[in-house]
Amino acid sequence: MTFIVIIVLSILGGLLAGEHFHSYLLGLGVASTAVGACYWITFRSSHYPQFALFLLLLGVVAKIAVTAAGVLLGLKHALITSPLVFSLSYLFFLFASTYCYFRYREYWLTRLRHKDLQ
Repeated sequence: MTFIVIIVLSILGGLLAGEHFHSYLLGLGVASTAVGACYWITFRSSHYPQFALFLLLLGVVAKIAVTAAGVLLGLKHALITSPLVFSLSYLFFLFASTYCYFRYREYWLTRLRHKDLQ
């Protein structure tokens, strides 16, 4: 149900963005890439638990770096036509992609646990 709400809100946001659709898509891309980089680096701690705090901080730095690079490239190539649309889509997709990544991880961990129990 939550995924349906996220999809409906994403489509509605894209339609409402109208002439600032490039800003909307850039917010989507930057937020998803930033969360993906942070997620990928941070959850390496499951393989190396002694580096958990370091990997968590490195993930946050990667998220900030990807966000800064995305905004700078968007400004350089004039893709951000509306800072308000960009910031709202970035904020929404930051939460939405974080939710999706964590649900995906939970799904795979549950699946692996059930496989180990059988």
